[in-house]
Amino acid sequence: MWIILGILALPLVEIALFVTIGAKLGLWLTLAWVLLTAVGGVLILRGLARSGSGMAQTDFVEGFRGRMAEDPLSPIVHQGLIAVAAMLLILPGFFTDTLGLLLLVPPVRALFIRLTARRLQGIRGAPRDFT
Repeated sequence: MWIILGILALPLVEIALFVTIGAKLGLWLTLAWVLLTAVGGVLILRGLARSGSGMAQTDFVEGFRGRMAEDPLSPIVHQGLIAVAAMLLILPGFFTDTLGLLLLVPPVRALFIRLTARRLQGIRGAPRDFT
């Protein structure tokens, strides 16, 4: 139910932010921001597509160093969140751009993964940490 309400509220939030922030920035800066973040998102997705699958295979074959040695799924989860961040950047809007930029920060991704893993442990009893 909350997901449906969030999906319905997203366009309203984006419109409100476009009106308020766009009024302060002006038309051309607002359009430049939307284009810049979209191009950045596309470039991030292209970079993931070029190096992502090869990097994941190499990590699985060679093993991991440091924290990555504890959970082999962690790099894949991080890459998935980077892909989500890139898609959020491609969508026009200040709210989705902010979420996308936050997901590009490694400590924020790690926090998101920990919170999600904790929530999944409560639901399914999953023993994994994914950080």
